[in-house]
Amino acid sequence: MTFDPAFRADVLAGLAAPVPAVPARWLYDRRGSELFEQITQLPEYYPTRTETALLERHAGEIAAALDAGEAVVEFGSGSSTKTPILLRAVRPAAYVPIDISGDFLRESARALQSEFPDLPIHAVEADFTRSLALPAAVAGMPRLGFFPGSTIGNFVPRSAVDFLRAMKATLGEGSRLVIGMDRIKDVDVLRAAYDDAAGVTAQFNLNLLHRINAELDGDIPVDTFRHRAVWNDELSRIEMHLEAVRDVAFSVAGQRFAFRAGETIHTENSHKYGHRDSRLLLRAAGWGVVEEWIDERQWFSILLAEAEPPRFAP
Repeated sequence: MTFDPAFRADVLAGLAAPVPAVPARWLYDRRGSELFEQITQLPEYYPTRTETALLERHAGEIAAALDAGEAVVEFGSGSSTKTPILLRAVRPAAYVPIDISGDFLRESARALQSEFPDLPIHAVEADFTRSLALPAAVAGMPRLGFFPGSTIGNFVPRSAVDFLRAMKATLGEGSRLVIGMDRIKDVDVLRAAYDDAAGVTAQFNLNLLHRINAELDGDIPVDTFRHRAVWNDELSRIEMHLEAVRDVAFSVAGQRFAFRAGETIHTENSHKYGHRDSRLLLRAAGWGVVEEWIDERQWFSILLAEAEPPRFAP
């Protein structure tokens, strides 16, 4: 099986790090993407249902604030389940889904094309966290970025600002962005959303080890690790870890690693935001908030932001 050199580099460096960690984007191979879609349907996982309801309620208001002939650019499109809500309201001139999982991306694009047969769709297989060029077909069009799911919460604040700046550079000044952000709430609600009773999130997390074994010639005994989801109050985030349940040694790509019982591989963060936090994060990256919509429980928000020109502020 072929492997992504960046995957190999991140895994080897991450397992050898003083605090072992693998970037969350590598959770999303085909199997990981399928499992995540199952997670979004779980009763404990409130973000998808809450954000979908917000979009359905306010998509018309979002569309009213935009220009005609927008190209919608979705970063990390996945199965694009929320996308039709936005596309029906905005009626864009083109749609550009970007995702790292190529097979999943193409299947989702085909499904959307059947629903919107007259809409030009230009799928881009790429790591959306890195700089990229948009297809020439959307050159000159006003752009609307779409980044739902509070995926921005997977980034530590420094990286989130860097990513939002890169997104601004990709879309261009004057472009708009619709972004979902999960809010701080009761810790028991948060823990349950990332450690469901059916164990689907555990499968999703452990699938990373199966992927390492399959793609990087690993011999990790997957049953020696378990899924853990913990709330880090100081950093305002849920953390996902793979914890060794006993001492274990294994090889990946010819390199040896050892973990003692209780040691973990940090696989994902999901930061949660207060009202000022989300606005400050966007402002730090050059995005000004135009409007914000929040559900009745104050659990989730959708923000419409605009890429601002550089300012020479004191």
